[in-house]
Amino acid sequence: MFHASPRKPDRWVAGGARIRDTITPMPTRFLDDSTPVIQFDPQLEVSPFALFRRLREGQPPVLVDVRPQPGRLSLAGAIAYPGPDWSPPADEDVILFDDDGALAVDGARHMQGAGWPRVKALFGGLELYEFSLDPQVVGEETFLRTAGA
Repeated sequence: MFHASPRKPDRWVAGGARIRDTITPMPTRFLDDSTPVIQFDPQLEVSPFALFRRLREGQPPVLVDVRPQPGRLSLAGAIAYPGPDWSPPADEDVILFDDDGALAVDGARHMQGAGWPRVKALFGGLELYEFSLDPQVVGEETFLRTAGA
């Protein structure tokens, strides 16, 4: 499986070997005026609102926080990444998340390549999730949890 390297916690390794030297950024292309256009990959990622809808409807996927250290925010019911020997449940959807989505996308890409097609990353991470879900629009419950609360 994959795990965060103890030397460089922001790198994914498989079987002890580093997969890539840098984290692949979100797929981005640029317009003629250099405006970045972020590309969403529905095979690899789930949108913040799609995740919110599943949580609101009581059909939560397994939520896995892949950050090396807990951050300011998390998602209700999330677990910390269990480690390199962890295998995701084959019969459930699994959503990996971090702060900006970069580490989670890398992990989801690796897990899918290793035969776990139901593992996806939260597009844009918790930053986009928080930004996208205005409590005045979706209601008080956004399923975000603040550290220590």
